[in-house]
Amino acid sequence: MAYQVLARKWRPSNFTQLVGQEHVSQSLIHALQHDRLHHAYLFTGTRGVGKTTVARILAKAINCENLKDFNPCGECSVCKDFEQGRFMDLIEVDAASRTKVEDTRDLLDNAQYAPNQGRYKVYLIDEVHMLSGHSFNALLKTLEEPPPHVKFLLATTDPHKIPVTVLSRCLQFNLKRLLPEQIDTQMQFILGQERIDFEPPALKILARAADGSLRDALSLLDQAIVYGSGSVNLASVTGMLGTVAQQPIDEMLQALAAGDVKALLAKIADVAELTPDFADILQQMLRVLHRVALTQQLPEFIDHEFDKQLILSLAKTLSPEDVQLFYQIGLIGQRDLDLAPDPRSGFEMVLLRMLTFRPQAAEPQAAQSTKPATAKAANSEPKPTATPASIASADTRPATTAEPPNNTSTWPEIIAALNIGGRTRELANNCILDGIDDNTCRLLIDPSFQRVGTIAEEKLREALQKYYGRPLKLLITAQATEQMTPAVEMQKAREDRQQSAVDSINTDNNVQALKDTFGARIMPGSIEPLN
Repeated sequence: MAYQVLARKWRPSNFTQLVGQEHVSQSLIHALQHDRLHHAYLFTGTRGVGKTTVARILAKAINCENLKDFNPCGECSVCKDFEQGRFMDLIEVDAASRTKVEDTRDLLDNAQYAPNQGRYKVYLIDEVHMLSGHSFNALLKTLEEPPPHVKFLLATTDPHKIPVTVLSRCLQFNLKRLLPEQIDTQMQFILGQERIDFEPPALKILARAADGSLRDALSLLDQAIVYGSGSVNLASVTGMLGTVAQQPIDEMLQALAAGDVKALLAKIADVAELTPDFADILQQMLRVLHRVALTQQLPEFIDHEFDKQLILSLAKTLSPEDVQLFYQIGLIGQRDLDLAPDPRSGFEMVLLRMLTFRPQAAEPQAAQSTKPATAKAANSEPKPTATPASIASADTRPATTAEPPNNTSTWPEIIAALNIGGRTRELANNCILDGIDDNTCRLLIDPSFQRVGTIAEEKLREALQKYYGRPLKLLITAQATEQMTPAVEMQKAREDRQQSAVDSINTDNNVQALKDTFGARIMPGSIEPLN
């Protein structure tokens, strides 16, 4: 007997066997259960998710002589004729090869006649979006008022190309892309039934490579079985797909976290000798960074697919801001990889960009005496406002050198010497120093300040230990006090400077002369103090 590929051999024959499309199968089963069948169904979705398969199961179910739990029984004459391709009342058409209006008219000429074998005559039109405009017009009248014995089942990967007049007459179901976990589970089941040895990591790689399509996954699985001489193992799958093992990727991420450019480029050179798919490598790095970000926010989060020690190490070495920045640069770099002179140089530039750019730390704003101000013209452009999420190019500012600890230093002076930024500096600015001894630093925090997580507190504690040169516990208590926090002082200083600028403009003789002579007026919000 001729060999049958896995995608055809394990094609679902009833609703229960469908993978990952429960929202569709349950709706169709309920329609059969309550005898509320629509005259036209449209199944949409990407390739290989089961559009035509669902349509065939539905066509078989509405004609089956002995439904079992509203699934085709597979034993009656109708089901057997379906499986052998001999059911006369199923008219299956590939619209991609029959786009002309004459083909559509010929197809519908027999719609008026009663079915030969089953209860319904079923028109299954695959890739229906390929029909011409005239073909859709020819189909529209029959689709609008079909004979009671006719059902239309349409399938397409591009519903946007179907006229809205046709869409409005169909009951539409969108089939989902399958998750890698769903594809992996189905492949394990199939290999178990086929009694073929396999390694779980190899199936995970195949499931990711299938990109949401179970049919593509089974085609790759067929190829992997042949490539591996009857078994599916990690070495043969990585060799077949041109992927790189996880270890070099882990080492590149470690070099990236350590800022070791030499080690990073050396590892890329080693990997390049295997002629890999650099886009796939970048994608795997993004998956690891995603898990690192999850671990930083949820330390108890565990995923056995990744090396736990590596994830914990990267989560400790990299700041959450760096992880987010690396992920975003990698995501954009993946899109632009095809535009690079060659894949390797494009990949190297993406990683070098990760090392070059850094999240911009919030600059300290000291409360100083107000400076002279000027009024901006009404049509002048507003100054761009920097946000914590903005990214500065290569941070070439010299690092702040911590001054020797001084018992008379104020809390704002200590903050300026700690060389901290982002959420850590924001936390410090919303506190006041309550006291410090040999073992403990006590801070009082503004109760209105929202404390998110403990990472900023841990970084502040480490900075204080480095500043004072001894181990310290950090005790932060939410308590309202009469003393202003540095954040409040800076806000008050900004407001004072703004008011001083407004007063300076309003009392300026030249401005007053313009008002008196030309009827000029100052545009609200146009006055800003000079830096």
